[in-house]
Amino acid sequence: MDSMLRKFKPYYIRKAFRYLRHYGLHDFAVRVQERLAPEHVPYSPWFEKRRANGEELAAQRREAEAYLRSGKKEQEPLFSVIVPIYRTPERYLQEMAQSVLSQSFPDFELILVNASPDDRRCSASLRVLEEKDRRVRILALSENQGIAQNTNAGLFSARGDYVCFMDHDDRIEPDALYHAWKAIVSACGAGRKEPLLLYTDEDKIRDDGKGGEEHFQPHFKPDFNLDLLRSNNYICHFLIVKTSIAREAGGFDSMYDGAQDYDFILRCTDLIRAQCGCGYGREAQPGIVHIPRVLYAWRVHEQSTADNPESKSYAYDAGRRALLAHLDRCGEKGDVVVSPDFGFYRIRYREEVHPLVSIIIPNHEQREVLQKCIDAIHAHTDYDRYEVIVVENNSTSREILSYYKSIQGNDHVRVVRWKGASFNFSSVCNKGADQAHGTYLVFMNNDVEVKDGWLTELLSVCERPGVGAAGPKLFYPDGKIQSAGVVIGIGQVAGSLFTGMNGAFGGYLHKASLMQDLSAVTGALMMVRREIFEQVGGFRKELAVAFNDVDLCLKLREKGWLVVYDPFAQAIHHESVSRGDEYTKEKAERFRKEAAFMKAAWPDYYEQGDPFYNPNLSLKRWDYSLSDD
Repeated sequence: MDSMLRKFKPYYIRKAFRYLRHYGLHDFAVRVQERLAPEHVPYSPWFEKRRANGEELAAQRREAEAYLRSGKKEQEPLFSVIVPIYRTPERYLQEMAQSVLSQSFPDFELILVNASPDDRRCSASLRVLEEKDRRVRILALSENQGIAQNTNAGLFSARGDYVCFMDHDDRIEPDALYHAWKAIVSACGAGRKEPLLLYTDEDKIRDDGKGGEEHFQPHFKPDFNLDLLRSNNYICHFLIVKTSIAREAGGFDSMYDGAQDYDFILRCTDLIRAQCGCGYGREAQPGIVHIPRVLYAWRVHEQSTADNPESKSYAYDAGRRALLAHLDRCGEKGDVVVSPDFGFYRIRYREEVHPLVSIIIPNHEQREVLQKCIDAIHAHTDYDRYEVIVVENNSTSREILSYYKSIQGNDHVRVVRWKGASFNFSSVCNKGADQAHGTYLVFMNNDVEVKDGWLTELLSVCERPGVGAAGPKLFYPDGKIQSAGVVIGIGQVAGSLFTGMNGAFGGYLHKASLMQDLSAVTGALMMVRREIFEQVGGFRKELAVAFNDVDLCLKLREKGWLVVYDPFAQAIHHESVSRGDEYTKEKAERFRKEAAFMKAAWPDYYEQGDPFYNPNLSLKRWDYSLSDD
C-alpha cells in the first residue's frame, strides 16, 4: 500500500505525463500494464538475503590480507576507482565514498576528479576524505571540462592495474572489488585469458518515503553479448577495465557526451575482440568477464537519468552515433534507429550479396496447413531469390498428393520425397538440405505463417561476419508470444523465452523486442548458413523430434558462430498442429531419451548454465523471473 501511495506523489504524476506525451495513449497503457505486473519473486527481500553479510565480509578481508602479505602483489594498487565529481550533494558524495572505502578487498585507490572548484562545500568535503584515508586522491580541475574529459583526467593519472568507473551519486556493494579480484585470479589460475574487461549485475536505489531506501529494478546480465550491446548499453555498471586497454582505446570521447560510456565500452570491446579473436564454445569472448552478482546500485532521484531519461534526450543521438562508428570499425554496414524506449536501438543491416535462399518445409498430409504456409511465403516475402522445398514424408491422402502436383515446379516450389520407416524430423530436414541449391537454408515448420519482410530481415543478419544462424519472434494466432529465443536449462532441457506473454509487451528490460545473441533459436523457423550447416553435420538423426534445433545451434556455437534472435523478423506459429498428441507412452519415452541425449552431449550447459542467461534467474519460468532456489 505504501508503495502504491508513493506513486501518486506530484513527481510521479509529472513523470507519468512525460511518458504519456512520449509514447501516446495506447503504447503508454501497454507499458503501464506491463510495469504493474506483480513480481513472481519480490526483489528487495531476495537481494537482502543474498548480499554479503558481516561474517562473509570478514572472511573476504582475511583472504585479501593474506594475499597482500604473500609478496605476490607489487606496490601499485590493483584497482583505481575513478569518480568524476560535479556539484555532488553532500549526502550522495559521502555515501558513494564510504561504499568504496569500506571494500573488503583493500588494494585500491579512489580518484575523485573535482570539476566544481567553485563549490566550496564540495571541495572541503573532498579534502576531509583525502586527509582521513591515504587511498583517496583528489584531482582538482580548474574548470568543468565535460564528463568525458573529467573522467579522462582520472584515467590517465591512475596507478592501478585496472580502472573502475562510478557515477558520483551511486554506490557499490562492500564486496565489489573482492569479486572482481577473484574473477581475475580465477581466470589466470585456470590458464584462461587474463580478463581485460569485467562487469557486474546492478540495480537501482531510491528513498522509500519512510526515511530509508529500497533496492529495485535489478539488471541481471548475460555473458558478453555483441548483438545485445548493439541494442543497448547493457554492460553499463560496474565497469572494470585493464588500464592499458582503457588507455589504448583512447579513453572517453567528448564527441559522445551523454553516451560517452557506451562509446567507450564499444571501443574497448572492439579492441579486445581484435586482440583475442571471436571466441569458441561457451566462452563468447575471451578477455571479457561477467560477474553475475548485483554489486552496483544506480541512484534514482528526480534529476538522475535513471528516473528521468527524457532529461538527456541528446544522449540517445550520441549513442546512435557511437554505434555507427562501431559498425564502421567492424567493417559492417547498417542504419541505426533510436527506439521509442529510451536508450535502446535497432540496427537495420544492409543485405548486399543477394544469394539464393532455400526454404525447407517438412510435411506429412495437412494440405490446408501447408497451403497457408506457402501462400504466406509468396504474399509476405519481398526477396526474389528463393526456392521452396517441400519434403514430403509418407503422405497417402489424395488431397495432399493432388496439391503437390499443383505446386510442383511453380512459384519457386519443388516437392521432394523422404522415405523412412518412422518419422524423423532431423532426417527429413537433412534430406531437404541435400536437395537445396541455396547459399542459406531456412528450416520452417509447415504450421508457420510468415509476416512482411521476414526473409530480407533474417538474411541481412545472417550475412554478417560471424553469424551462423538467426531466428525470428514467433507468435501464437491469438497474438501472444510463442518464442523469443531459447534458453538452455529452462524446463530442464531447453525452453522458449516469453512463451504466452502479451505480444505487445517488451519483456524483461525489453528483451523480447531486442536483437541479441542466444545459445539457440527455435527450429520452427530458423535461417542457417549452408556451408556451416554442412560443416557441423546438419541435424542429428538421434534427435528424431525434440531438441534437434537446439543441438544444431549449440554445434554452431561450439565452432564460434553467433546464433542471433531477431525480433524484427516475425511469424505466426500454430505450434505442432501436424504432429498430433504428444502425450502417448511411446512419445513420452522418446522425449525422455532425447532429453538424456542432450544432457550427455552438452554437459557444460547443464552444469554451468547458459552463458546468455543469468544464473540468478529462474529455469522454471520463461519470463526472466528471479530464481527462488
